[in-house]
Amino acid sequence: MRDHPHGVNAPHPDVWTGRATNRVQWLLALVGAACMALGIELAVDSAWTSGIAPLAMAVVGCIAAGLLVLFGTLAFVHVALKVDEESLEVRCGHMGLPRRRILLSHVADAEVDHDVTPRHWGGWGYRWRPEKGTAVVVRRGEGIVLSLWDGHTFTITVDDAEAAVQIIRDRLRSRSHGGTH
Repeated sequence: MRDHPHGVNAPHPDVWTGRATNRVQWLLALVGAACMALGIELAVDSAWTSGIAPLAMAVVGCIAAGLLVLFGTLAFVHVALKVDEESLEVRCGHMGLPRRRILLSHVADAEVDHDVTPRHWGGWGYRWRPEKGTAVVVRRGEGIVLSLWDGHTFTITVDDAEAAVQIIRDRLRSRSHGGTH
């Protein structure tokens, strides 16, 4: 038995899962759906007498913009993190894409960051900044920062980041001592 991060004595599960959600992204997805609806409405209800090229460009533009906004926002409505005995797996959105798997053997340490903000990373989503590393940011708030052996960092917004960090550190200690859970 181990001391659980919340003070309850309980064994660590074989697989820890966590997630973070951003409800604001749903509003942006509605904007994307509205753009698509406008494009369809233009295509169906227009008389097409003012010229085919301008109207076709408006229809295609509205539908394309709507698809980009809709799928771009739905991909980052939430992030799911799974930590097992060998690796961490990060999945974004309902389809789980983009996805990244990081072997625990590539992780040097993990720590909690209580103030991960989209502003510091250049917005929501899968981000890379030369001076900060890589991140999956779906909302402002707590997250984990992985320090990788190659000198890079990987940040993930996730609820109960302290529990995630404790699990990761326990697994890293176990690996460094040659044991398994």
